[in-house]
Amino acid sequence: MRIRGAVLEEIGRERPYAASRPLTISELELSDPGPGEVLVRMEAAGLCHSDLSVVDGNRVRPVPMLLGHEAAGRVEALGPGVEDLRVGQRVVMVFLPRCEECAGCATDGRMPCAPGTAANNAGELLGGGTRLHRDGEPVAHHLGVSAFATHAVVDRRSVVAVPDEVPPEVAAVLGCAVLTGGGAVVNAGAWAPGQTLAVVGLGGVGMAALLTAVGLGHGPVVGVDAVPAKLERALALGAAAAWSPADALAAGVSADVVVEAAGHPKAFETAVELTAPGGRTVTVGLPSPTARSSISPLGLVAQARSIVGSYLGSAVPARDVPRYAQLYLDGALPVEELVTRRIALDDVNEALDELAEGRAVRQVIVFD
Repeated sequence: MRIRGAVLEEIGRERPYAASRPLTISELELSDPGPGEVLVRMEAAGLCHSDLSVVDGNRVRPVPMLLGHEAAGRVEALGPGVEDLRVGQRVVMVFLPRCEECAGCATDGRMPCAPGTAANNAGELLGGGTRLHRDGEPVAHHLGVSAFATHAVVDRRSVVAVPDEVPPEVAAVLGCAVLTGGGAVVNAGAWAPGQTLAVVGLGGVGMAALLTAVGLGHGPVVGVDAVPAKLERALALGAAAAWSPADALAAGVSADVVVEAAGHPKAFETAVELTAPGGRTVTVGLPSPTARSSISPLGLVAQARSIVGSYLGSAVPARDVPRYAQLYLDGALPVEELVTRRIALDDVNEALDELAEGRAVRQVIVFD
């Protein structure tokens, strides 16, 4: 079938992206779903730093590539062997599918799926190969999803069904921002009642971590970011306090669990400094592969602090997405507050500038 989508032509074009236009809105051919695959009509897709990291070259992927990985839509067709979904059902896209057979899948979310990671790096689906073509040439999939398009064919293991009562914009954000940020608090952070929690970096993932923590209500939640508007938003969402990094360090702020979601070495250093004795730093941000930080090993040893890396919030999507969906339906997780801007597919290059300049929490492409 013919679809319309945003294709990354080359990596590393200069900003502003509104002028350099790294993404081209193209007509493409999408194959029918094969065995174990699903055709999804997109309803909403969020813009995330993981998309930006491919555009700016921090994460090198094959191009041309149809970008987008955080999304929700309706099932339009089922490939042979898919019997646990129905046409018309709303599904959340998952950007790291799990084969459920490798050593990584046996760690309850702590380690990523090895075949899923290999497929993502190759720009293919978990079942192998691509389903996208333009002018007869293959186009790579982004993280097994390629959500910046009207439709996508994905592996069954790249979707999780949610109730129809979950709106598409909320469902989309569940699949990355909430799965990653919430998982940093619940899974990797193991935040417990009576403890304090701080979030360093209040973009989409960081704000989702803060929102999840506020909803859990185990103890005071502190937001840390260099952008004043984000600090104001954190307070509006229920944070007990909000600080700039410099002010937080000067004031001696500390927390039992600190989530670093900025993906910057200085943010990581700040998060470690803010971690209380006996506490845990959880880092979920994705910095440049060449980024380096400087911390005191003595501070870890003498104060019994620990640092935990967490990819995708150490989540098992089939387990965790329904949990967050239910928290939303119960009124405990107002995910809609993360969406700060709604755009059309044609506006995606300008939206990348908003993301790169730190002005947006979550921008969502809304499809007709």
